[in-house]
Amino acid sequence: MSIVNCDNSPMEITSHCVVALTWTLKDTLGEELDQLDEPVEFLLGGNDLLHKIEEALQGHEPGDRLDLHLEPEDAFGDYDETRVYLEQRDVFPPELEEGMTFEGLPEGAASVDAPKNQVYTVTEIYPEHVVLDGNHPLAGIALRLHLKVEGVREATEEEIGAGTLGAGFFRIGN
Repeated sequence: MSIVNCDNSPMEITSHCVVALTWTLKDTLGEELDQLDEPVEFLLGGNDLLHKIEEALQGHEPGDRLDLHLEPEDAFGDYDETRVYLEQRDVFPPELEEGMTFEGLPEGAASVDAPKNQVYTVTEIYPEHVVLDGNHPLAGIALRLHLKVEGVREATEEEIGAGTLGAGFFRIGN
């Protein structure tokens, strides 16, 4: 949905507006990491998008296409080995699988210094131990993002107050 200004010109993207985007996300080798075919709305000036994406969108309008290259420090950060933890297998549910995520560590975890509000991904399962990774799955990876602005509208006071529309793809685990 696009909003038009009083003079019938399309609304440009500014801070605290809602932008509907589609995109293709690839790594620098060209491997596709994510495809968003149906428009999803994101709040600019909130917590929905990375700063570099918000910066690049400023002044654009519906129909515009952008190609962005994001280095790890502008995306999900460098990979940090200190965010990897080894935990006892018996503190996890029996149906545990690689790729599962947990908000915080399970009850009985030994890594008491690990951040409690972190999202952890199970990366390896051994008979006695489980490897948990607190890095974002795209940490340490330079990204290429081809996006299209599908729509722009003013954000409501409630959306601005919440700081998000809940479309947190770019905020997982960080």
